[in-house]
Amino acid sequence: MTAPTSIDPARFLHEHLEQASPDLMRHLLSTFIDVLLSADADAVCGAEWGQRSQDRVNRRNGYRHRDLDTRVGTIE
Repeated sequence: MTAPTSIDPARFLHEHLEQASPDLMRHLLSTFIDVLLSADADAVCGAEWGQRSQDRVNRRNGYRHRDLDTRVGTIE
């Protein structure tokens, strides 16, 4: 049995994120989006970046730079 928490985890996280630098939030969001898009491309291609596979159905041919405007600022 676990002991009851004396703080609300959601409130604790919210307070710390409010105090964090906007650059930290942009960096975290940028990393999350990169990983998410890479996983999506892996699923479409049938193999990870640089991996050879008989199941590969497509190729990853690079990308073009795009800026993304969010509430925490522009992510490059």
